Amino acid sequence: MNDMTVNIIVLNWNQKKLSLECLNSLQKTTYKNKRIVFVDNGSDDGSVDAVQNLFTKVEIIRSEKNLGYAGGNNFGFKSTKNKADYTIFINNDTYVDPSFIEPLIYEFENKPSTVQTVPKIFFADNKKLIWYAGGNVNITFAQISHRGIRSKDNEKYNHIRQVGYATGCCFCIRTSDFAALGMFDENFQMYGEDVDLSLKVRRSGGNIAFIPKSKIWHHISSSIGGRYSFSKWKKKYTSIFKLILKYSNPIFFPITIAFFLFNAFLNFIMVNLLKIFNK
Repeated sequence: MNDMTVNIIVLNWNQKKLSLECLNSLQKTTYKNKRIVFVDNGSDDGSVDAVQNLFTKVEIIRSEKNLGYAGGNNFGFKSTKNKADYTIFINNDTYVDPSFIEPLIYEFENKPSTVQTVPKIFFADNKKLIWYAGGNVNITFAQISHRGIRSKDNEKYNHIRQVGYATGCCFCIRTSDFAALGMFDENFQMYGEDVDLSLKVRRSGGNIAFIPKSKIWHHISSSIGGRYSFSKWKKKYTSIFKLILKYSNPIFFPITIAFFLFNAFLNFIMVNLLKIFNK
């Protein structure tokens, strides 16, 4: 299995400290045949210089402007000097278990129908609480959710299972499959592009596997003001609306829009209440 090459793409925009923490943890991973690719999205905080000085073996790809999540990752994927058998996309506001790569690759090698693998993801500020243990998608009811979010880790979340979507926070995919699927849809600026990719995977007959032995930790929404920010809410529901336009059944469209508006309003109230209580 270690003969298979893996590129790990880390996208950064003005988050030098978090990116250095992420790269440091990735360098300590036990998978031998890996390459780390640092993609900078037009930062002006000295991120590139810091990475050049501290991580001399990391490939650095720099965009002159911020291309967003989808555009930045696509740019890095297309621009890397060395193509690999597999590609891992991972947020720069994460750090990883040293052995997180092996379980993700093992699943592919044993189940050819698997097109994406995704780790168990914990909150970085509460290391025993789960952030992601699988993703659920229901376009008709305008619902996208994480399984196990804010739950303590337990046996229920320790089994490999097929899921509705792989979060863009971190997932692994065959490089050839990512290219064949058309990469990320750049009409999604932030949020939604991961769900869109997974829906394309499922529509092509592929499976998405949650791999609990692979573990990482995530600082939530660090680039846009935290988990309770209005910016996050706006971007999230703009992207859900784009997914509805792209994938909803025309027969159920009025029902879907009604659920979308209700969910967006309810989440807006919850975000503001949580912001108040967490001050």
